[in-house]
Amino acid sequence: MSGMSGAARIKPRHLQLIVKIAETGQLQLAAQAAAITQPAASRILADLEAQFEQSFFVRHANGMKPTLAGEVLVRHAKVVMAGLDTLTDELADLSLGNAGHVRVGAVTGAAVGHLMPAAQEILQQTPDVRISVDVAPSTALFRGLEESRYDFILGRANPRSTTKDFRFYPGRAETVSLLVGETHPLAGLASVNLSELADYPWVIQEEGSPIREAVEQAFHQHGLPVPGRVLNSSSLLVALAQIAQADAIAPQTQEVLRLLVSDTIHAGVVALQTDIPITVSPYFVIVSEQRKLPRAAERLFDAVNKRF
Repeated sequence: MSGMSGAARIKPRHLQLIVKIAETGQLQLAAQAAAITQPAASRILADLEAQFEQSFFVRHANGMKPTLAGEVLVRHAKVVMAGLDTLTDELADLSLGNAGHVRVGAVTGAAVGHLMPAAQEILQQTPDVRISVDVAPSTALFRGLEESRYDFILGRANPRSTTKDFRFYPGRAETVSLLVGETHPLAGLASVNLSELADYPWVIQEEGSPIREAVEQAFHQHGLPVPGRVLNSSSLLVALAQIAQADAIAPQTQEVLRLLVSDTIHAGVVALQTDIPITVSPYFVIVSEQRKLPRAAERLFDAVNKRF
């Protein structure tokens, strides 16, 4: 019989027996260690030797010793058995949520305020879990969830988000802060009127984004023209660069503000004290109705939700 067809018929318990024979030098002891009877062990060894047309052990007065062919078989058997042990452990870790790759998308404020603290908690508990986070507008997040690029998202409802396709869990409404550099001419004033802001450069999320709409509605409600010198970008890095280099005003959520003014980051920004509040629609934690979350993603999902 060819080696290929012989190898295809080898079972894990056969390999376990071979390893135990090499370790103990005794068929009876090897059979006990493999939890089979000695007659069954004799048949397995005889069948393997017949399949490969090789003698794997030589019987001596003081026990059984591997032949050259036996040494080859034992070496490969140990590799396979170790691989099976690793496979078992990894599958167990996946089922318990101790391993796996979790992919999440979020709007900026939700990522900063809730997703990242939850991710840090999970990574401390289970360092073998891999977590990938994308920060993007809600329309892009819903598209990614539809295409199975995300396990779940933190985003705002929009016309794409029909209830039959997605399940929504309560999130949080956000207040918009108008960020400027610490040396900005309006920084530090007790109160700033919206009419004082239109002549400064702005860096705002693209048209149609919830924060952009909230800012523009605030201007419209007070009969004021919306800012005209606007750089469109959802990138926080771009916003910080414009704040530092151009005295720009950048609308961001209060969660982002708290991070930027923290002692660990201190990005050199402050929030203008406007005479009216600017609020944006709430975001939700959202999963697809079509897919069950893997256990690792479920652990992160639970860690996020308990923060609301």
